[in-house]
Amino acid sequence: MKKTILALLLVASTSAFSQPVLKTPAPSPLQTVTQAFGLGEVKVEYSRPGIKGRVVFGDLVPFNAIWRTGANQATKITIGDDMKINGTALAAGTYAIYTMPNQTEWDVMFYKDLTLGGDVANYKPENEAMHFKIRPTTMNDKLETFTIAFNDVTGTTCKLDLMWENTRISIPLLADVDSKIVKSIETIMGSDKRPYYAAANYYFDNGKDMNKALEWANKAVTENPDAYWMSHLKAKIQLKMNDTKGAIASATASMEKAKADKDDHYIMLNTKLIEQAKKATK
Repeated sequence: MKKTILALLLVASTSAFSQPVLKTPAPSPLQTVTQAFGLGEVKVEYSRPGIKGRVVFGDLVPFNAIWRTGANQATKITIGDDMKINGTALAAGTYAIYTMPNQTEWDVMFYKDLTLGGDVANYKPENEAMHFKIRPTTMNDKLETFTIAFNDVTGTTCKLDLMWENTRISIPLLADVDSKIVKSIETIMGSDKRPYYAAANYYFDNGKDMNKALEWANKAVTENPDAYWMSHLKAKIQLKMNDTKGAIASATASMEKAKADKDDHYIMLNTKLIEQAKKATK
């Protein structure tokens, strides 16, 4: 009798654990967006609700009320390096993004307490890392799914765009890395292995001391005479310094080596630079 009962229990237990699991698509799927930026990266984790025939702003998402900026838990942003958000410094770390939409202006809050989640009734202003206002813009095309994206990305600037329905807000991000890079260049240039090309390129791109950039470009070309991309950088620096004759000479030398290497891209770049320099001499 005991063996029979035990057998029945085992069958029942096995049957219970073997029930099929029904999987369905998440109504507001999770997405993680990561962007290399400055000297680190920025990561956003959020859930993406859809319109589904509803009116979003002013109805589904009320005006003048704190919104978790997505669905489910609050949207989180992780900043890998100190930067400026909408012109204000923010330390590296992870923050929740809350917003308060309105027709003419949105409040945007970066929040330090990550445990609050969607419980906006217990939102406390003293836990804000920053609070600023952004004017929304109207998009021509209707966007069904709430979307966060990094746009207009450069080495030190980009926009964090929040988009849904026909509304977009663009939050400007600035990687305030210039002082760090300049200090690093100064330190490295005191060592035996000096990255002349990288340093000259950074100074050129960021409009710093062109005399110093040219000095480093000359040394880079001397150490790497066959590196035609370095000669091309030297030509760009010379053109920026209004030395059109020197720019033409450097670009011509760069193009000859690029032709030998069958590098059509640098042939085209040097051709354009020579044309610019010749126009500047007229």
